[in-house]
Amino acid sequence: MSQGHATMPLAAYGALGLPLAMAALPVYVQAPAYYAGTLGLPLATTGMVLFAARLVDTVQDPWLGRWIDRLAGAGRLHGVLWAAAAGLALGFAGLWLPPAQGWLLAAWLAGMLVLVYTCHSLLQITHLAWGARLGFVPTVTRAAAWREGLGLAGVLGASVVPAWVLQPGAAEPQRGLALYALGFAALLVAGLVLLLRAAPAWAGQRDDQAPAWREAWATPGFRALLLPYFLNALSVALPATLALFFIQDRIGAGAQAGWLLGLYFLAGAAGLPLWSRLAQRIGAARAWRCGMVLSVLAFSATVLLGPGDLLPYALVCAGAGLALGADLALPPVLLAARIPPGVQAAGYFGVWTLLGKLALAVSGLALPLLAMLGYTPGMAATSQGGWALALLYAGLPCVFKLAALLALSRGVITTPEETP
Repeated sequence: MSQGHATMPLAAYGALGLPLAMAALPVYVQAPAYYAGTLGLPLATTGMVLFAARLVDTVQDPWLGRWIDRLAGAGRLHGVLWAAAAGLALGFAGLWLPPAQGWLLAAWLAGMLVLVYTCHSLLQITHLAWGARLGFVPTVTRAAAWREGLGLAGVLGASVVPAWVLQPGAAEPQRGLALYALGFAALLVAGLVLLLRAAPAWAGQRDDQAPAWREAWATPGFRALLLPYFLNALSVALPATLALFFIQDRIGAGAQAGWLLGLYFLAGAAGLPLWSRLAQRIGAARAWRCGMVLSVLAFSATVLLGPGDLLPYALVCAGAGLALGADLALPPVLLAARIPPGVQAAGYFGVWTLLGKLALAVSGLALPLLAMLGYTPGMAATSQGGWALALLYAGLPCVFKLAALLALSRGVITTPEETP
């Protein structure tokens, strides 16, 4: 098979990553600021709704993974994926276009989040497990690069379009949001069609016994990855939840939020092939540690930034975004190398995504904590609440990143497949 012929099926596999990432950014980054700032939902209420909805999402992932394995083994996965895509498209539109106000707005947010989380998790776990069963580690690494690269393209669109539609003075923002939701639905359908019709087939044995989460937890190599992955996920989830608040109230550049987020994710996309090549040369675990070091170096001084520091913050976005590529591409490769042969992969990814969702749930508690520390959206950057925002946005994530680096260095043994 030629290189071009080998590449096209992997690109078809990765295509679903674009709309899945496009949905994830508004849910995790933009929804808190949209509901607490634009729609007027109290900050503490927004944070508690996010925490509760994300906790539901966290608990269900291992069971979704087990169910996906059974569906794949029985050849009944395709219809469930289409149902999940329909639910995700409806929930995404409902998240941006809430018909409720007051306390009903909080209930609407909770309902849409649970719908989006459930459908998104089902599609994402399937996508990750599919990629882990594409053959040898180099092929899995290339597939992950396609998935995350196209995912970052989706993130770029999701970071720019809502900021442009909702900018002050924008005409007919509701119409713009409706068109945005419609475009997302079209991309989701296209990605799922490519996955089911043009991507390499799921290589798991159809008669495999689906592993319970206890069996995944009992696998030593898999278990060794969980602590560094969770700590690293916390280091990413906190800034993601607080980014728009920090840009608006600490840097004073709310109108620039779209291109700043775009710069961050564009740098991540540019770094993906570099991290992929580095992983092939020195191993995925070592390459991920290099990414963690770069992230701390790029992000550590952010707590000292204040009003008017737009250029230094843009440089932080570029450096931290470059390191983001390692966080996206390398952990799934490490996991794929540690799933025992002869078992379906979705049960393992169900436990894996549980920890990522738990980190996001914990990060939602940063909003009521900020409210307790005196921060409210729109307050002065140099106030007590402004400093609390800076510490939670930049200082605490660096602590978690360093803890993840230490845990990865102590707990992960390089597998033969990762040896350069």
